[in-house]
Amino acid sequence: MSAAEAPVAEGGGPVRPSGLLDVLSVASVVLDAEGRIVLWSPQAEELFGYSAPEALGQFAARLMVNDEHIQMVGKLFADVMQTGQSWAGAFPVRVKDGGTRLVEFRNMRLLDDQGDVYALGLAADRSTVRRLEQDVALSERMVKQSPIGFAVFDTDLRYVSINPALAKINGIPAAEHVGRTVGEMLPLLDVDALEGAARRVLETGVPLVAQSTIGRTPADPDEDHAWSVSLYRLEDSVGTVLGVAASVVDITEAHRARIETETARRRLAVIADASTRIGTTLELERTAFELAEVAVPALADVAAVDLLDAVVEGRPSTLGPSEDAVIRALALRADQESEAVRAADAPGRIARYGPDRLVTECVRSGEAVLVQQVKDEDLPRIARSPEAAALLGRAGLHSYLAVPLIARGEVLGALDLKRTRNPAPFDADDVLLARELAARAAVQIDNARWYQNARNTALTLQRSLLPSQPPVTTGLEVASRYQPAGATSEVGGDWFDVIPLEGGRTALVVGDVMGSGINAAATMGRLRTATTTLAALGLDPAVLLEHLDKTTSAWDHSIATCVYAVHDPHLRQCRIANAGHLPPARVRPGHPPELLDLPTGVPLGVGGVEFSTVTVDFEPGDELVFYTDGLVETRCHSLDERLDFLLSLLDDPGRPLEEACDLLLRTLHHPDNHDDVALLIARAQELR
Repeated sequence: MSAAEAPVAEGGGPVRPSGLLDVLSVASVVLDAEGRIVLWSPQAEELFGYSAPEALGQFAARLMVNDEHIQMVGKLFADVMQTGQSWAGAFPVRVKDGGTRLVEFRNMRLLDDQGDVYALGLAADRSTVRRLEQDVALSERMVKQSPIGFAVFDTDLRYVSINPALAKINGIPAAEHVGRTVGEMLPLLDVDALEGAARRVLETGVPLVAQSTIGRTPADPDEDHAWSVSLYRLEDSVGTVLGVAASVVDITEAHRARIETETARRRLAVIADASTRIGTTLELERTAFELAEVAVPALADVAAVDLLDAVVEGRPSTLGPSEDAVIRALALRADQESEAVRAADAPGRIARYGPDRLVTECVRSGEAVLVQQVKDEDLPRIARSPEAAALLGRAGLHSYLAVPLIARGEVLGALDLKRTRNPAPFDADDVLLARELAARAAVQIDNARWYQNARNTALTLQRSLLPSQPPVTTGLEVASRYQPAGATSEVGGDWFDVIPLEGGRTALVVGDVMGSGINAAATMGRLRTATTTLAALGLDPAVLLEHLDKTTSAWDHSIATCVYAVHDPHLRQCRIANAGHLPPARVRPGHPPELLDLPTGVPLGVGGVEFSTVTVDFEPGDELVFYTDGLVETRCHSLDERLDFLLSLLDDPGRPLEEACDLLLRTLHHPDNHDDVALLIARAQELR
């Protein structure tokens, strides 16, 4: 047959031969009606050992059959030739080297156009045939009984066959797959990715091993499953591409375990992050912001921390079923600016939420409130107003979660979480994580709340014990300031006083009780009262300090520093005694500012040490600057450096005293300083 006469495939190209017949090496032998060999194929030469010249014209039985089988073979030959019935079976054949080979035969009668009858014998080595049978049987049995899903696709990626395991995985009978594509049978899978991978395997021959895919099949249409898919190109022995074989292993449990492990790891990472970032200070607003900052974007796109206003004020927070929740917004954090941010309460704002609002339900019940899929009708129960609800709708709010902030058995408020950009809805794992964050942060928030309330109480006490405005005195102009420590520090015991005395004299006092909080403020009040009482007796400054020292020593663990000065406008002098305090600064026109050289003395409350009084000139226009250590001490500079800096700021004796006070506080006292400041400036004036 010429190339032009060769068979062609449907697509127009030549059909490549199968290699199966080559593997079997099927021999063809044709006998005439007498039993002589008239055709002898090359495969027959290979199988039986006789060349064509040696075999042609010979009686086949005499050439190839042992004597004991001659009669049986003659009968079989006669049956085929007379009845036309084919015969198949295995028969021992004598080969050229004298040995015997068991050969698988299929014999049939042939009739030509002249009416002559012939016998065709197709033969193959029995061991080769048996081996192929065993291979096919083994493959078929393994594929059918395997728990792994198997499928064979043709070159158009249509199912040729699948095993029972894959039919069960897909939830579709095996017969319905044949001739159809994956997309037609399993549209809920990532069909484009699977078919793309299969085509690459067809084109390159490179297997795809253990590729994970996730989706749903008719076997379980309501739940996602995961499978490990491997693809291999199928070729015959001569390299013809037959299609693609696929193996499918259900790895759903392992996939879910991996997700749970990753979720647990993420949860632990967020909690660990929260442990280091929440509660770095005792400032209430800062602690709330730290919680919101941890929650975004790890848990939500928008997070708000809201406290019941009663809780912030230190009142009971119980809500009845029909009561509104008065909420004070403390912190707001978003992954990016959006209308959802504008819908939220700004930090510091107080808003009233009706009893039907979800945040009200959360703080009233002390339980988490979850709306996995937010619908339009849910928005009014989430937002504070219809306008805010419209903003949330435009922002794409699709999932909402509020968890209570509970500390020491009391509901403080709620952590309010929203998802707009993150496509996944809040789930049970998110609720657990949010509750854990809220529980940890609530304790820190409660600590900050109680500290702030205690600090406010101490500050109120402190301010109530200080003079609200220095009195008008003879021959003096006075300005003063009290600056509490930073918001995260306790109130101290710094104080100042201006006390009018007989004869136009004025006592000037600045002191600092060691310690902080209400106890320090109370001790300061007692010392101020004692100082005012003793000053009225007209005592010498050193004697007055000795009395204060004895008084302070009688109080448990109370120590204070103090500078006490008495100005006499007639003598134009100041008599000053020091009890362990920093020296005052004197500013005189025409002279550089200086620190007065006073005996330091020991703090009040130490006991048993005498104090000294020093007299200094104090002419009209001169200034004395009294201060506590919170004004000048820092962690980064030496005290000498800071005192030099103080003197450098006192370079203008004519500066108004109020401006001078503001300049010193603004320049020297840092807002985060952990100590409070008392400042008193007195300028001598001409007597009128």
